[in-house]
Amino acid sequence: MKSRIPVRASRGLAVGALMLLFLLGSWNASAVEAQTPPEASPTFAEHVAPILYESCATCHQPNGIGPMPLLSYDDARRWAPRIKRKVQSRAMPPWHLDQTIGIQAYKNDISLSDSEINAIVRWVDAGAPEGDPAKLPSLPELPDGSEWQLAKELGPPDFVIEAPPLTVPANDQDQWWVQTTPFEGVIDEPRYVKATELKGSYPLGVRVLHHGHVTLGWQQEGRRVSRPLGRQGIGKGGDLFPDNTGMLIQPSGSLNWNLHYFPIDEEVVDERSTAAVWLHPKGYVPEYETIGEQRFTADRGGDMPWAGDIAIPPHSIKVQQGTHVLKRPALIQSFRPHMHMRGREQSVEAIYPDGRREMLAKVDKYNHFWQISYEFEDDKAPLLPTGTVLLITTLWDNTADNPVNPDPRQWVVFGQRGVDEMSHVWLGMTYLTEEQFKRLSAERNRMAARDDR
Repeated sequence: MKSRIPVRASRGLAVGALMLLFLLGSWNASAVEAQTPPEASPTFAEHVAPILYESCATCHQPNGIGPMPLLSYDDARRWAPRIKRKVQSRAMPPWHLDQTIGIQAYKNDISLSDSEINAIVRWVDAGAPEGDPAKLPSLPELPDGSEWQLAKELGPPDFVIEAPPLTVPANDQDQWWVQTTPFEGVIDEPRYVKATELKGSYPLGVRVLHHGHVTLGWQQEGRRVSRPLGRQGIGKGGDLFPDNTGMLIQPSGSLNWNLHYFPIDEEVVDERSTAAVWLHPKGYVPEYETIGEQRFTADRGGDMPWAGDIAIPPHSIKVQQGTHVLKRPALIQSFRPHMHMRGREQSVEAIYPDGRREMLAKVDKYNHFWQISYEFEDDKAPLLPTGTVLLITTLWDNTADNPVNPDPRQWVVFGQRGVDEMSHVWLGMTYLTEEQFKRLSAERNRMAARDDR
């Protein structure tokens, strides 16, 4: 079975069962009709439980955001028809990449294989037999939102920063919380960051924080420089930079908190989102300096700093494209699309200086209720020369065929609420020197030649 990282894939899952119930529809599933399965049919204990424990249990457990647990045979049998439909359509586990185009090698791929989907479908079709309980695997370790997920790999963070408190009313509109706080006395000299993680407070804050950012900014040579100390989204974990890579921050400046809350049916009083930061050792200078996730837009400014030209007519499909020219070589470590409830597709394509074009990544089943960051395998991460054009393409579906469209009769323009729209991608970026680019390109060529033998 291919390697997965379900815990990392679930870090920061913030909106509770309200959103998922909206997506998944009614959960009054009828019981599976009792049948006598053929001897070769998959059973829950031996074949299905290992799949659910590895790929589903992080969310579908008592402390998770899934609308029901799937840890026992009785739970799974009750929802067997729904499970079959969701895995057959690849709606669950959430992995929205177009698997027919672009790079397909990701560190955090939680999608099911064809054989796993087939096993679940055959199990349901056979009447969902339990099998021998003695063959049931042990329950997996189940994290909750009180823990820093990266701490399991990195140990305790070097420092933690906290946003000002915000009360999120029950059953209200989206809340967009923007605040500035000082950053002083946390570190005593410039340091390189190894990893960051942002989350809402536990237990209710993690249910209402849909996505958000905290960035550290300072003045440098007459201009403001900023670096992310945490970017969170539903389905997105923390950011752990590759080996020999770090993000340089200064010991003073200001923190900008930009947090999007989606209310639930319960008031959340004094929610305080927090971010954890892990540092490289003092004196360590990495070979590669990253700038973390950076925003690349498909829209244009108009009368606004950005996104002023988004205008989607009622009952329409609209496509928008934007281009960005790389002034330095770059290594792209991750791809995270961002639209809102009318978003359906978004892609990043590279147009190389010699005219060659390559689709890097495309999401064709975008779902605003998930904010997944697709983390490229190190040896497959796009390595792009100076002069490469990044072509960002966004497609919105403002029709009744869009199952999460709140009202296809409305014009839709740029805005921060989920019912408004945006059009940008977040790319984990490490800019390179020309020498670094040549060396990495040569290493890739040697690896490719070895694989071709």
